[in-house]
Amino acid sequence: QVQLVESGGGLVQAGGSLRLSCAASGRTFSDSLMGWFRRPPGKEREFVASIGSTGVTNYADSVKGRFTISRDNAKNTVYLQMNSLKPEDTAVYYCAAGGTYSGDERTYNYWGQGTQVTVSS
Repeated sequence: QVQLVESGGGLVQAGGSLRLSCAASGRTFSDSLMGWFRRPPGKEREFVASIGSTGVTNYADSVKGRFTISRDNAKNTVYLQMNSLKPEDTAVYYCAAGGTYSGDERTYNYWGQGTQVTVSS
């Protein structure tokens, strides 16, 4: 059974940093597109960042220069380093795996349960 488990969310002040982790189990994702999405309060889920099997990354314009996605294939884990956080980054953050198109959530086969990130002003 495939599982994606996110961790690292929490409450942080504006300008602070958090590092999210997503540990996968049940199969290896070293050859798969991995991504992070988020659902702000009262809004639709949106793309944040993705990383391909070769390490190519893609970011939403709203997080470019502040967030960094990375992966450790030996640990079957993907990370999201979030710096210079803003109140508008407040959302539930979801890890996704097995995608075929980085920004389209419909192409991802596996999802984590989500972790809450709250940025206070």
